[in-house]
Amino acid sequence: MAKDHIDPVEELRQNTAQPFEQAHAMPPSVYTSDEFLNEELEHIFSKDWFCVGRADALKEPGAYTTCELAGQPVLVIRDRDGELRAMSNVCLHRMSTLLHGNGKTRAIVCPYHAWTYNLDGSLRGAPAMTLNEGFCKDQYQLPQVKCQEWLGWVFITLNADAPDVSDQLAQVEEMIAGYDMTNYTEAFYEEHVWDTNWKVLAENFMESYHLPVCHSGTIGGLSKLEDMICPPGLPAFNYHTILKDEELRIAMAHAKNDRLKGEERRTTYLLAIYPSLLITLTPGYFWYLSLHPKGPGQVLIRFGGGMSNDFADDPDIDQNFADLKALLDDVNVEDRGCTEKVFKGLSSDRAVPGHLSHLERPNYDFAQYLMARINAGRGN
Repeated sequence: MAKDHIDPVEELRQNTAQPFEQAHAMPPSVYTSDEFLNEELEHIFSKDWFCVGRADALKEPGAYTTCELAGQPVLVIRDRDGELRAMSNVCLHRMSTLLHGNGKTRAIVCPYHAWTYNLDGSLRGAPAMTLNEGFCKDQYQLPQVKCQEWLGWVFITLNADAPDVSDQLAQVEEMIAGYDMTNYTEAFYEEHVWDTNWKVLAENFMESYHLPVCHSGTIGGLSKLEDMICPPGLPAFNYHTILKDEELRIAMAHAKNDRLKGEERRTTYLLAIYPSLLITLTPGYFWYLSLHPKGPGQVLIRFGGGMSNDFADDPDIDQNFADLKALLDDVNVEDRGCTEKVFKGLSSDRAVPGHLSHLERPNYDFAQYLMARINAGRGN
């Protein structure tokens, strides 16, 4: 006998109608159904800003990265004038995708027929087109995609009417001014695919409630539950803070940082910039995840990190960061295990969401954001 259809949007609507003091985790259908994923792609990933990484990773003319945003292939490239541009990553001839992965190029060359575009997206040349009387290369320009930098991050959006990133995140910028986030240099960048829903991984980042258990073999002992502060979120982001143990020296403010005072010098911000940029920001180092769904049960992760430039001249900086990267890799193994188990559990017919802890306030705010964006997209 077929099950009755469950409307995941209506389930989330009922879930988010509860006040935080009575809140439950989001219902399983929000994570497991194609129906809800389609709502996210249409009303969230097609409309909001998506982070492709750090600007300093695209420093030289011709440096590029690529992504698929809500089904649309996009490339981001530094042009010859030093400006970052985002544009369609689809050739205007027979519509092959153009660049792949990340790298550096002198020109954008189609791998199918070698139509060649300048770094600004204008067509430079096309072989064997002289006999087509209607062809004029000056009429070809790769469609541009809205692109902005903010505190060293590169954001793109398919929505030409999206408010500026700097306006949406002005409160974040004010809150973390003493960290000077623009002046952190990316030391590594990787891409991974995990077998879990993107929201499971996002929520895993948003709460440190799981640290003592999931990360008992790594960082669990460096953060205490009683030191975690989880304020109410805001429309474009949520955050919480934890105090790092001073034995992790590169998480502390450097001696030359006179911007942070008292406990600020060992405070870590865990910033969740909606929909899917997740930043761990310490006074010494940062790392981040930028997430995009690959179906309900897989997530593509853009993973990077590096150090504050305050540490750039320290003689032991390379070894310290190598040790940190090894630690982060171990933490990722633990997180992957936890989040893939959660998705497996969510997919069970007997999965029932329980009440949230006060340490999961960001998860509640994330659910409110999802509901608000879908309501706005539907005109509700």
